[in-house]
Amino acid sequence: MSLLSDFISFGRLSFATPTPAISDMIPTIPVTVAAVAALFSNVAANPLPKRSVTNEGTSLTLLYQNNLNATDDTNHVGAILLDEMPYVQAASACAAIGESLISWSILNSNRYDFERQLAYQSFIGKSKPVQRYYIANGVVSATQDPGSLQMVAQPSRDIALPVLCSQSSNSNSVYAAATDSNKITVASGTNMFVGYRNQKSFRFLGIPYVTFPGRFKYSTYPSAPSGVTVDATQYAKQCSQPYQAAGATSEDCLILNIQTPYIPKAGSTERLRAVHFWIHGGGFTGGTGNDPGSDGGNLASREDVVTVNINYRLSTLGFLAIPGTDIKGNYGISDMVAALKWTIDNIVAFGGDPTRIVINGESAGGGSTRVLLGSPPAIDLFQGAISMSNLGFGYALGIGYSYANSYSDYLTIQGSYNIAGQQIFSALGCTQSSLDEQIACLETKDPLAIVTASTVARYVVQDGFYVNTPLLDVAKKYGGSVANVDVIFGITRDDGASFSTYPTTPVTSLLQGLQVGLSINAANAQSVIDSGLFPAPNTGDITKDSFNVTSRIATDLQFRCVGQATVYAGDATGVFKSAHYYQMDRTYSGYDPNGLGGPAVEPGYPNGNPNLPYYRVHGSDMPNVFGNLGTLRDANDLYTIQLSSGYFAEFIKKGTPNIPTRYLTVRGYEKSLASIEGSGRWSEVRGKSGPILIIDYPAKASSYVDLEQCAWLGYPVDYYLTH
Repeated sequence: MSLLSDFISFGRLSFATPTPAISDMIPTIPVTVAAVAALFSNVAANPLPKRSVTNEGTSLTLLYQNNLNATDDTNHVGAILLDEMPYVQAASACAAIGESLISWSILNSNRYDFERQLAYQSFIGKSKPVQRYYIANGVVSATQDPGSLQMVAQPSRDIALPVLCSQSSNSNSVYAAATDSNKITVASGTNMFVGYRNQKSFRFLGIPYVTFPGRFKYSTYPSAPSGVTVDATQYAKQCSQPYQAAGATSEDCLILNIQTPYIPKAGSTERLRAVHFWIHGGGFTGGTGNDPGSDGGNLASREDVVTVNINYRLSTLGFLAIPGTDIKGNYGISDMVAALKWTIDNIVAFGGDPTRIVINGESAGGGSTRVLLGSPPAIDLFQGAISMSNLGFGYALGIGYSYANSYSDYLTIQGSYNIAGQQIFSALGCTQSSLDEQIACLETKDPLAIVTASTVARYVVQDGFYVNTPLLDVAKKYGGSVANVDVIFGITRDDGASFSTYPTTPVTSLLQGLQVGLSINAANAQSVIDSGLFPAPNTGDITKDSFNVTSRIATDLQFRCVGQATVYAGDATGVFKSAHYYQMDRTYSGYDPNGLGGPAVEPGYPNGNPNLPYYRVHGSDMPNVFGNLGTLRDANDLYTIQLSSGYFAEFIKKGTPNIPTRYLTVRGYEKSLASIEGSGRWSEVRGKSGPILIIDYPAKASSYVDLEQCAWLGYPVDYYLTH
């Protein structure tokens, strides 16, 4: 395929399966956790079936030239690459995975795709610089050069060559059902895991990483029985949370999902891929590892990494802390640590490298990444960390953003209980005279009643084990430990727009707009104006102009200042191995409680013209990591997600976001190559000015943003070193 196939009719682009609303994200399929729990309850009566693993005699590599354009998927054909074997075994090896030897006509009609895919196999050492492959009724040869794919003579004897099988699973839906022909069974330890493949990845869903430990009990790894077969072909329930369909959530929810492009031969540790370990956001009260927006299939396919998405306990069930008791909070954090341990012990079977795991999360997931960077039980479990839109600070101008502070400054157990202790008992009718009786009452309550109460616990606390310092000790002031790993921190340009109030009726002055938008008094609003640091645009619409100032202040105060100060201090003290920072200037849909919408529609831009002003709201950065974009507004939308997902994937692989040009050339990623050659390297943070990367197409280097504004708000870039 030529680059012309990278985008088709921007105005009509959509997923083959539309991305559902949050309330519709729960499939109505049988729950894997329940099924596995039934097995766990009677292991002796349910011994491991006598079943062969699919990768018993060969590795399986899913080849697919993924340009991240969902509507172009029907124009691309994949294949499955098997290890070297004699031709006499090739057809039966393909049949064992429900496929047949691929035909020359398919290869030839999709020549560009297969040349790039096979060139990449040579690039990573999976095949020789000049490699022959068995196909139906013949042999093909390929090198790393364009135009090299060709039919060649059959060997004079039946030598061992790698085998190309067809790939008939052509649905790109994350809800595509498993079939008998596309299931795959792998073994890890004494357990079997039955997954399947869709168009872009091998998928293993709903895998329990620990047995549910019970309410207000820490996850203990290992805890699940061995010697069972796990049905990993369906999503499991989300953790208990509000706003979901009846029966869609469960307290027994500690599962993870895996998407991988590569299954090694059983028992092999060759050519393992780096692992992207995703921790979802949702304010520690909602969210799921099943979210199609963070599905790892596209990232696994395009960038050749293994993705792991986890569930962890939420709200009061995950974070209740009561002084003087064994209920010390951070149960959700214990889940994350247990999931990391499971990943280390099992990910090899799914093609992942247990010595190259990078944790990543957005919003509360970004806060979780921050927690794990300083959590003693977690520090040695990963080799890199990405924190997207982590919240913090929040106190200035009388603004009521104290919740933001709790993501980076950790309450004591007593402090959490003061906010979400007796209030929870009262809301749930647990008003007994003794604390023990209140706790016993809470133990009897339905999990949905607990997480939908008028007050819930959602605070990371200093429990003394998972968290033992009041904040991430980047300034080395509290005697805490910080993982000495490579890190990336960053935000969207207008993260704070999602946490400000757009006036419901037009305002008549900037002063009034700031009071409404930031919920501050007239004196504080006037101080913003008098500072001269936050000039308003002059479009003639004072309501919109004032909200631009509101958004900027809210972004600085809750997101930008804390992130820049963290990375600066971590670099200055050397606690981080390396540190990079970004701001995303091209984003997509996200958390938009004010109904701000995207850019205006213009002729030629039926989905909005991204070259016009629009708000880069909280959560709108996800496609830049995962490549899951349902609608393109113009070509640069596609080129940006191709470029940015490449940056993050390279960091996952190597600890630096700087992608080798040879890699981009071999893979045929010409647009990303052009941007990188034009913008240069994404440099490490080296001082009070940054630098940082502004992510767009093309990307561009910048110094830290709003340094003077952050200092005026009380949070200079050296805050952690000087306070």
